[in-house]
Amino acid sequence: MEFIGKSAITLVAASDGHHGPSFIGLMIYVALIVLAIFLFLGQAKKGMGERVFKNPFTQRFEQLYLFIENLCVGIIGSHGRKYVPMILTFWLIIFFGNATALFFSTSPTADLSFNLGMALISIGYVQWEGMKANGAGGHFKHFAGPSLPIVLAIFVTPLIFLIEIISEVMKNLSLSLRLFGNIDGGHQAVEAMNALGADFYVPIGMFLMPIKVLTVIVQALIFCLLTCVYLSLVTHHEEDHSHDPELAAAP
Repeated sequence: MEFIGKSAITLVAASDGHHGPSFIGLMIYVALIVLAIFLFLGQAKKGMGERVFKNPFTQRFEQLYLFIENLCVGIIGSHGRKYVPMILTFWLIIFFGNATALFFSTSPTADLSFNLGMALISIGYVQWEGMKANGAGGHFKHFAGPSLPIVLAIFVTPLIFLIEIISEVMKNLSLSLRLFGNIDGGHQAVEAMNALGADFYVPIGMFLMPIKVLTVIVQALIFCLLTCVYLSLVTHHEEDHSHDPELAAAP
């Protein structure tokens, strides 16, 4: 299916020879993804007024929402529901971005800069939520590790703090490189296998399509799941209190 994008990619290909789209090409792909997301949401919204959803787009969106809600609540806790819009946004962008790779010879998620931008937003959002939950001082205090005797604290605490800060920075690389490697690697593998069958006019790379379809879903899941895990680590102290006055007053 990647032949669909062969003619279009010449317009958006990078001029400096590196693999992937140019900046203008990347913006075109991003615009197409945003348009596809709004079309999907628009179709899903049309069936929201029905008591029983009959619109297939509405049914798919309902299942997606429930899946993301269960993911957030299961990992973060009951207060994880407030993170559903953010995680759902990540899922839609990454899923539609990955799906683009099935039809075109490149995609936004096959560009490292795009993935790094999303990773920075994800980790930045985690730090913001951590400071809201613990206060700025409390959030950065947990990077120093547990309380230690004064002698050990002088030498060990700064080392732990430095390691934790480096770990937070590396999360950006982990999220971005994992997504980039799987999507761009899929393109490279398909092109290499197609080259092997070029003499026989056999698109051998098409046999990788089931794996690429699976990768589209799995990589969106991993990015969202890890973001939920990071959120749970900085907001885990929030306890689930009952909203029932009788239960709240019970000893």
